[in-house]
Amino acid sequence: MKKQFIIFLLVLSATAVFAQDSAVVKQTVDPSKPTNLYTQVNAGLEYQSGKTQNLIGARVNVQYALNPDNLFLVELPLLYNDLSSKFGAGDMRIRYYNAVKRNISKSFIAIAPFADISLPTGSYKNGLGSSSWSLAAGVVGGFILSKKLSIFPGISYVHVTKPGTDLIPEALKFASDGAGLQFNASYAFNKSTFLFINPTPAFLSTNGNWKTFWSGELNLNKIITPNKFKVNAFWGPNFTTKVYTYRLGATVYL
Repeated sequence: MKKQFIIFLLVLSATAVFAQDSAVVKQTVDPSKPTNLYTQVNAGLEYQSGKTQNLIGARVNVQYALNPDNLFLVELPLLYNDLSSKFGAGDMRIRYYNAVKRNISKSFIAIAPFADISLPTGSYKNGLGSSSWSLAAGVVGGFILSKKLSIFPGISYVHVTKPGTDLIPEALKFASDGAGLQFNASYAFNKSTFLFINPTPAFLSTNGNWKTFWSGELNLNKIITPNKFKVNAFWGPNFTTKVYTYRLGATVYL
């Protein structure tokens, strides 16, 4: 059932991407601002370094913009775990963004609520998945501080379900609730090169105990063909769990 669900979502995403109206006027793509929503395909190589295991593989996400203000994203990693020596799909992620208001003022450029869901499609036994659903809902704002610097702070409510695996004793399974923050800053070195710096701390309560997860993202992007193709290098440290993610990727805008 899990495989059929994955295939259904991927086919649905692909159909939506290629069903765009060819009569639409070609747009100017500015990916340096996360509240700009475009149909695109992203693919990259990934390496995750952990305390007891490492994961290596690829991650693909397809984003479909229904219009300039609404976007769906489906993301799926394919990973190899060096501890279990197993390869397979990781946890799938589905996101939705809606830019409800734009150009509020010269510097306040957007308000965008979002929903973010992680599905436990990866095998917990093989070290490829969490066996928990993760649900988040929040809002991001966009602000231009200068010609080169923009910021996109956000806040979300986060709920993580109890692990579904039988490998964890029932007495040790708990759901978590809390809040996630982002402080995404976008710095444009020039028209083709820009950098995202995004601290993403989360504060979760599990069985009445609060814990802070200190994490972030560093994402350097280079536009190769304007409006069509870019490449990026990504580093995503989680200083609390001591898992560090590295990616080299490419994006095609459709």
